[in-house]
Amino acid sequence: MTPQSNSSTPRAPLNLLGLACAIGVSTIYFNQPLLVEMGKTYGAPAGRVMYVAGATQVGYALGLLLFVPLGDLLERRALMMRMYAAVVVALLLVSLAPTLAWLIAGSVVLGVVASVTHIVVPIAPDMVPEKARGRAIGTVMMGLLLGILLARTFAGWVSHIPALFVYAPRLFPKGAFWVTDGWRYVFIIAALANAAFLLLLGRVMPRLPPKQEMRYSDAMRSLWTLFRTQPLLRESSLIGALVFASFSCFWTTLAYLLSSHYGLGPGIAGSFGLVGAAGALAAPIAGRQADKLGTRWVLNVAISLLAFSYVLLWAGERSSLPFALHIAILVVGVIVLDIGAQMAQISNQTRIFGLVPSARSRLNTVYMTIYFSGAAAGSALATVAWAHWRWNGVCGLALALISLAGLCHALGTRTPVPFNPDSRSDHPLNTVLEA
Repeated sequence: MTPQSNSSTPRAPLNLLGLACAIGVSTIYFNQPLLVEMGKTYGAPAGRVMYVAGATQVGYALGLLLFVPLGDLLERRALMMRMYAAVVVALLLVSLAPTLAWLIAGSVVLGVVASVTHIVVPIAPDMVPEKARGRAIGTVMMGLLLGILLARTFAGWVSHIPALFVYAPRLFPKGAFWVTDGWRYVFIIAALANAAFLLLLGRVMPRLPPKQEMRYSDAMRSLWTLFRTQPLLRESSLIGALVFASFSCFWTTLAYLLSSHYGLGPGIAGSFGLVGAAGALAAPIAGRQADKLGTRWVLNVAISLLAFSYVLLWAGERSSLPFALHIAILVVGVIVLDIGAQMAQISNQTRIFGLVPSARSRLNTVYMTIYFSGAAAGSALATVAWAHWRWNGVCGLALALISLAGLCHALGTRTPVPFNPDSRSDHPLNTVLEA
């Protein structure tokens, strides 16, 4: 089947796609400022509760691998609606988790279905001319980053709602119960918000026909073909994974830093997401600069900002400064960290989406699966670093990850290689990617 051109693709509003990204991705970040409160509910130490964050990232990576390729094969509006409905169910299951083990298992499931976010992202470059690809990606990625950051703010403050009496005779044997753990409200309210968005999606989103006629097994096999034949995809995926691992180091341990060093609760930890949302403003700018100056230039700036942010965060905690200055340094560090992470993401996705236009969902699958595997690894390593060396260990780990990303970038591809398979009928990109 011949890939559709931009002119023949139904137009979905970029702002709606940005909102879809924000709604979807936010669900996997609610737990980060709530880890301390979850530990109190289950009487579990930090070393065990932190695995809730990592479990969500693992689930997300699995969802990216298993579901996102369907974005090239199925009608995307119906696929998105089914997956957002599954997100609603998963959020309710997490809110009712009776034990920490159930919470971790539910977090994996939630991560799997929340991967719908990356069925949405590849739609954006289909909506605009090729020369504006970076701007379109910047718009939807701004929504995605706002979802990541504001999810923490929302979760931190909603968790302060007092106990609520819930009456649901058809769901619970005794007919009613008291919700006494504030963190559970976060997931209940998020389920209602996702249900409302599902109705909006059904009314506004146009039908988006599949790009190719291909069996699911062939699509899955083509993931390896893409990874094997596209060096720029491999490079971007590795850099993205290292960058996101370093990003996750901060957010996985922030609640414990604020609690142990300053006696601050989940509301303040969540508010740092609101501060970091300033970094989302860099997304459209980064997209335009990628179109104008090239993705390598944007990535140079991004890696430099990431390294600077952790030097600042580390130095700020090691110095003997008044409380207000410590918090001010944390605020500035968060803004710089989020701007750097966003610029790196825009740069990487802009260049991979230019490789094989008919396989953008599968390119995104390869990239984001590796990307979120990096996040899961970063969360797990940060948990170990915090347990043994506290903030010094976390910052040292993050700087090592950023240094590896910089090395990969320095040794990487200088000029993107366009998709141009030869004319042989047995060429892997002709036999596997094209139906």
